[in-house]
Amino acid sequence: MAFNGKYEIESEKNYDEFMKRLGEWGPKNIFLGWSPGSMAFNGKYEIESEKNYDEFMKRLGLPSDAIEKGRNFKIVTEVQQDGQNFTWSQHYPGGHSMTNKFTIGKECDMETMGGKKFKATVQMEGGKVVVDFPNYHQTSEIVGGKLVEISTIGGVTYERVSKRLA
Repeated sequence: MAFNGKYEIESEKNYDEFMKRLGEWGPKNIFLGWSPGSMAFNGKYEIESEKNYDEFMKRLGLPSDAIEKGRNFKIVTEVQQDGQNFTWSQHYPGGHSMTNKFTIGKECDMETMGGKKFKATVQMEGGKVVVDFPNYHQTSEIVGGKLVEISTIGGVTYERVSKRLA
């Protein structure tokens, strides 16, 4: 957690800005692990490794030729975080991109990899972005500077780890 420890105020120089931001995030989010001023997700990431790709995609109902085609895609994920507001984009080879914009705790319109539109409320739980897609549950977090995305469907867990590019 970002605020563990004892702190002394050295100056009141940024007091007004701090109070403004505290009001934006609210005490509830601080105690849920949300860290004001921490924009940990900001960045551009490229897939480094995957676990259980084939089994997960089969459970999603993708045909084997689509699974084969996507197996070695170097997907680039770009995340822009401004407080509780996110723009989460995935760029695929061949120029196809998918972008979801959401605010933590507020219902929004989202889109799956396959283009299916749905409504969801994205949550922040212990520093993880959590969302229920129509067929699976997904969490995303930053671990050691890498974006770790875990998706679960019917007892199968797919893990995608992406290294930071920028």
